Amino acid sequence: MKSFDIKTKIYFGDNALDRLEALPYKRVLVITDPFIEKSGMLQAITYRLTNGNIEFDVFTDVVPDPPIEKITAGVEKVVSYNPECIVAVGGGSALDEAKAIREFARKVTGNNEVALIAIPTTSGTGSEVTSFAVVTDSAQGIKYPLVSEDLLPTEAILDAELVKSVPASITADTGMDVLTHALEAYVSTENNEFSNALAEKAIEICGTFLLRSYLDNNDTHARKKMHVASCLAGLAFNSASLGLNHGIAHAIGAQFHIPHGRANAMVLPHIIEYNSDINKHSKSRPTYSPCVKKYVNAAKLLGVNNFNEITTVRALVSYIQFLMKEMNMPLSISQCQIDKNEYFNAIDKMAEHAVNDACTKTNPRVPTKMEVASILEHLYE
Repeated sequence: MKSFDIKTKIYFGDNALDRLEALPYKRVLVITDPFIEKSGMLQAITYRLTNGNIEFDVFTDVVPDPPIEKITAGVEKVVSYNPECIVAVGGGSALDEAKAIREFARKVTGNNEVALIAIPTTSGTGSEVTSFAVVTDSAQGIKYPLVSEDLLPTEAILDAELVKSVPASITADTGMDVLTHALEAYVSTENNEFSNALAEKAIEICGTFLLRSYLDNNDTHARKKMHVASCLAGLAFNSASLGLNHGIAHAIGAQFHIPHGRANAMVLPHIIEYNSDINKHSKSRPTYSPCVKKYVNAAKLLGVNNFNEITTVRALVSYIQFLMKEMNMPLSISQCQIDKNEYFNAIDKMAEHAVNDACTKTNPRVPTKMEVASILEHLYE
């Protein structure tokens, strides 16, 4: 028996941030990163809290790929301030750090009533509606995906005003993260009718609006659409989980600090080829793995349907690489200015971590460590 539910209440559309003025809490801790505070974006949050007569404090000790020590500092802040609610504002790292902080603070205090409101400022991770959070053990160079229903935010607020000023490079990284989430959820061994519907819509939106969103910051309609697509893809993978693409991206990101969405994008063409067992040398055959049908349908949603299964999957890979080139993204590790010897020396370790990553468990094809190492090798050039 399976189940599907959406526990996070989602506010979206014009003026969605006005929800903050009506919060039923009187003491709030805002968790965000220093850039959000210095840029003035935080004022869009704090003035509404003030209008709602809500007392608040701000915690800004947030960095990309949140390490355990930052989470510890956040837990100490929660314990000392004792808020009724945490409002997390930022990209995936800020949201993940806030989710982990609340979870560990609950264990310290025994107070399970602290609410969490997630307000994403990038259109990528979908963290505002998922029971996932990724934390980093800096000493070991490992990213750990935390998975627990307790990590789910109480509410999510999607307001495109917060993503209008996002730089083009981050729009590209986060947008490709959305597409990767949707595709991985779509072919996951845990996919279901509900997750498929969400993933399909996210894929369709990416095909129409991702490049538009990248090319023009002022294309508010495209930005709104990608903000919603990010949430839809998050809901999809929260139900169906992900796959090897994320397992490898986590390993690469922890080792070489490549932004998560960028790592996902570079890996994606290789994973489609691996999962489908279709590459430039393939010929038509009587039967294909079940995920091939899904990739073919995804290609149709993106407008790149082709002659048969082989040519359509190849067209899907080509489309993804075309999209990355159009958005000036690196297609290989070598384009990220990473030393070849250093990278190849880390392949065995990264392959080990990728195979053991929690996301890899639901990949449609069960990988061996040797197969993952081969993907990592081909990823360099």
